[in-house]
Amino acid sequence: MKKKEMLEHWNTLDAKTAETVSPCPVVYKHEGSTYDEDGIRLTGSKAFIDSILAVLKPLLRYENGTTRLQVVYKQSTDRKTGLPLNSFNCYIQVHERGGQAQQMNAFVEGAYKRSGKQLDYIGQL
Repeated sequence: MKKKEMLEHWNTLDAKTAETVSPCPVVYKHEGSTYDEDGIRLTGSKAFIDSILAVLKPLLRYENGTTRLQVVYKQSTDRKTGLPLNSFNCYIQVHERGGQAQQMNAFVEGAYKRSGKQLDYIGQL
């Protein structure tokens, strides 16, 4: 897409789209690059990245018994010297959990439901 087309497309997007985002999870035990899989790469200041993450909060629902969030948030380094830079990078992808983990998580979720409690994966970190 040319820049003009991209900006027009972007302008037509509804802000509520972020609430209904549904990334395709990277399959369990995927090997090799995930460059062609659904994912997000953010670079820049911590303030910039955090402002975008705030909009992406609906993605937190993918940290659950079936899928998990593969996340990296770290300070960038100079490739030649290895010294830290004043910028950061953040990567986010959704990955499938393995069959055994899904079964165990379903069991634990069932136990929580029977006890009247709600399992909060984010709070469990």
